[in-house]
Amino acid sequence: MGYQDFSAGDNCVRGGSGDENTGDIHAAKKLDREEKSLYVLRAKAIDRKTGRQVEPESEFIIKIHDINDNEPKFTKDMYTASIPEMSGVGGLQEVGAFLKSADSLFGTHLGTSVIQVTATDADDANYGNSAKVVYSILQGQPYFSVDPETGIIKTALPDMSRENREQYQVVIQAKDMGGQMGGLSGTTTVNITLTDVNDNPPRFPQSTYQFSSPESAPPGTPLGRIKANDPDVGENAETEYSISNGDGSDMFDIVTDKDTQEGIITVKKRLDFENKMLYTLRVEATNTHPDPRFLQLGPFKDTALVKISVEDIDEPPVFSRPWYLIEVDEDAKEGSIIGQVVAQDPDITKNAIKYSVDRHTDLDRIFNIYSGNGSLFISKPLDREETPWHNITVIATEINNPKQSSQIPVFIRILDINDHAPEFAKYYETFVCENAKAGQLIQTVSAVDKDEPPQGHKFFFELVPEFAVHPNFSIVDNKDNTAGIVTRRNGYSRSKMSTYLLPIIIFDNDYPIQSSTGTLTIRACACDSRGNMQSCNAEALLLPAGLSTGALVAILLCIVILLGKQRKKEPLIISKDDVRDNIVTYNDEGGGEEDTQAFDIGTLRNPEAREESKMRRDVIPETIFQIRRTAPLWENIDVQDFIHRRLKENDLDPAAPPYDSLATYAYEGNDSIANSLSSLESLTTEGNQDYDYLSDWGPRFKKLADMYGGEDSDRD
Repeated sequence: MGYQDFSAGDNCVRGGSGDENTGDIHAAKKLDREEKSLYVLRAKAIDRKTGRQVEPESEFIIKIHDINDNEPKFTKDMYTASIPEMSGVGGLQEVGAFLKSADSLFGTHLGTSVIQVTATDADDANYGNSAKVVYSILQGQPYFSVDPETGIIKTALPDMSRENREQYQVVIQAKDMGGQMGGLSGTTTVNITLTDVNDNPPRFPQSTYQFSSPESAPPGTPLGRIKANDPDVGENAETEYSISNGDGSDMFDIVTDKDTQEGIITVKKRLDFENKMLYTLRVEATNTHPDPRFLQLGPFKDTALVKISVEDIDEPPVFSRPWYLIEVDEDAKEGSIIGQVVAQDPDITKNAIKYSVDRHTDLDRIFNIYSGNGSLFISKPLDREETPWHNITVIATEINNPKQSSQIPVFIRILDINDHAPEFAKYYETFVCENAKAGQLIQTVSAVDKDEPPQGHKFFFELVPEFAVHPNFSIVDNKDNTAGIVTRRNGYSRSKMSTYLLPIIIFDNDYPIQSSTGTLTIRACACDSRGNMQSCNAEALLLPAGLSTGALVAILLCIVILLGKQRKKEPLIISKDDVRDNIVTYNDEGGGEEDTQAFDIGTLRNPEAREESKMRRDVIPETIFQIRRTAPLWENIDVQDFIHRRLKENDLDPAAPPYDSLATYAYEGNDSIANSLSSLESLTTEGNQDYDYLSDWGPRFKKLADMYGGEDSDRD
């Protein structure tokens, strides 16, 4: 009989073998409890001769006993943690005892927790001390400690400052066998960062700062930067700057640059060197996020003294007012002084000032100024009805430095005087019916006046004294600046008197009283029974019965047409000595300055007139050049382009004489009172010409007369 068929159980991995002769069980390979701690084997007893099983199958359970063959392993190879700086560890006596304790290697219950590390041991925790792990600190003393049982790392020193040291590396060991000799161990590294708290106030690196500013610096100009240093970071280092006191607190301001945590000193108001040359400020820097836990360390702010000196510059003159308003009567005489402007040099030197009028604001030179004292006077008559306001600019300039000047607006209001007579509001023409009755109102008239009296207009109406007792009409003043025309008799005959002229005097109520006479035209007309006009033409009574009005109109129209065909056209140029080149002819003769109907400029586009080539009559050419034909120019070309091309052709013409000549492409007209304006007929003398005759040419030449005929209005 022998033992056969040692086999593992169904759910077990084969781990051993048996001796079939003796029944001994042996390990077939190295066992590892951490991989498999229990084996179940089954054995059978079989007769070798018969091969039959002599007894039932037997089961053997084999348990593997643990040995300390595994070291503790941490869950992470490296840990990262942070803790606020200045974290506490307990009372001072406890801390002192902690530092002196021989057990400090294994930690204590004191301190602020930082992080917990965990190590595991694969050995059997129920068998001996193979899996009993104890923690200790190998690196990081005396700043941190570790709880030997829980692995919690705590602070060991009070008031650790981030500003002194921010990063710490702590090495923790985990050892089995309860930390006894012969136990296996493992280590891990913990990187600990101290985070910032607001435990430092801002501090200025110096007690006094000095800056300077020119007196011309406008408000908002930065003068300099100051900074209070704060070793904290982030919002704990945010600083707010302010001016606590000083004689310059109203003249200067300080703002905080959020990016650099600097205080920027700026100008708040206009500076004046002559008024004050030095300012002193007390600037304060304060933390915006103080930590109440550290207020006992002292005030979290600092102050510094800032001195600002004002630099003198050459400033332009300064007027006594921002603007001037002058009122003057419109009948003021020429040369009358109407007001004065005053300016002075604000600098210590007090340079002399001269005054002048900006002629761009007084093109008509109506006003002038005495350059020495700034008195304004009138150079030309005033007319309120034409220009009630004059806005001029006066310039004040330093005599020693003309670059320094300033200007001021002067508003001149022209006060009204009663220099205009009232007149009819419009041209009045009315009618009276032949069957009108006495006392009948036929027309209401009103008046206007260019003057503007302060109390408003008040007009009076009456007939001219010669017609005070008019046999046909009378006037009734309505007391509201209107008057009514009333008939004085019954019946009017247009065959005897077709038109009545009624002169009416209109008075105003101002001083001096002004009056004018207006004539009202009244026509006698035939009316129906309701007073509606039917006919006012007296000649219609004398027309033959067989000749109608339409026939008369047709006859007159034929006469006008016949006369128009017989009109003889006059030549454009009458003078035989005219030397104009390339004359452009057109069929509409201009009337000079008196012609208010502009001729059709399209006639200048006449290709026959423009393309006609003529020989020059102002020079005898030595060689007859071939006449050039230019390309047609009349397709979509304007007059200006046409003239430019003609000028270019004359410039490139080889037959042109080597001296200046005039090519005229327009004609002034025979009715111009200025006659010809051509330079060919101007005087040849090089002396000054007398332009007083421009004043005789009428209002159209008033501007030229003022420019060339007047005297220089700038007087000292």
